[in-house]
Amino acid sequence: MSKSLTEILGIKYPIIMAPMFLVSNKEMLIAAAKAGITGAIPALNWRTLEELEAGVKHLKEHCPGPFGINLIVNKSNPKYKAQLKIITDLKVDYIITSLGNPKETIELAHKNGVKVFCDVTDEKYAKKVEQLGADAVIAVNNQAGGHAGHLGPEELISKLQSTCNIPIISAGGIGNGAEFAKMLQLGVAGCSIGSVFIATEESGVTPEYKQACVEYGADDIVFTTKLSGTPCTVINTDYVKQIGTKQNALERLLNKNKQLKKWAKMVTFVRGMKSLQKAAFSATYKTVWCAGPSIEHVNNIRPVADIVNDLTSSYEQ
Repeated sequence: MSKSLTEILGIKYPIIMAPMFLVSNKEMLIAAAKAGITGAIPALNWRTLEELEAGVKHLKEHCPGPFGINLIVNKSNPKYKAQLKIITDLKVDYIITSLGNPKETIELAHKNGVKVFCDVTDEKYAKKVEQLGADAVIAVNNQAGGHAGHLGPEELISKLQSTCNIPIISAGGIGNGAEFAKMLQLGVAGCSIGSVFIATEESGVTPEYKQACVEYGADDIVFTTKLSGTPCTVINTDYVKQIGTKQNALERLLNKNKQLKKWAKMVTFVRGMKSLQKAAFSATYKTVWCAGPSIEHVNNIRPVADIVNDLTSSYEQ
């Protein structure tokens, strides 16, 4: 087995409460730490750089355990460099990188004693970030919520174990203690678990969003490219069925043009994120709610600590 996440971060259970756009908040991270795991939050969950700085300072003061910040490190995030400086200056415990080259992030983070875990979906990219100095890889499989990978959990873990020498954290498809234990038996350092924490008392999204996670299941999760330009899993509500899940002709044309592609993706990303923001905090007919198949195991709205207890009961045994 690779070095455990419990040893890497000094936590009781090897679980990261995955960073979820517009869902993760300070209260959830504090509750996660109190329950013996660690949580991460997307930097973009704070609208301004000032709010990001204040939020991290609040967590540094009130979170009783390690916490992380998820950072989008490609050009679709114009705030990337400023966000990186703030979170490394304040010395968060770890950074999770997504959607880009993490070289600059790893270099600056390590200068400030901050660990870096990189989202990967295949062995080629995993080897690249290992060579750049990543402290661990987060193996995003095809059961993950949000921007999922294309390989199943077992296949992806096996491929990474044969090519990488740094810890592997499995992400996707974990909704109960049995699934958590199964991943650990494959030899991973820990697991990143997100969707089952949406319907928690500490979560700040609407009651309707939480209730959707209770009422819908794995068969109701579909991929859409309308939100960010990259396939993203959402709950297949009536509104999603109405608008479809594929980009229209204009969006496809823009993405085929090499000069316009990066700008088209940025526009699609911004438009999509605004749609998600509205869905997260304003219950209307036009709802687009991100989630993964593991909501199959969500039966009611509970405290974060209760979910952690259920996930870790098998681990304790």
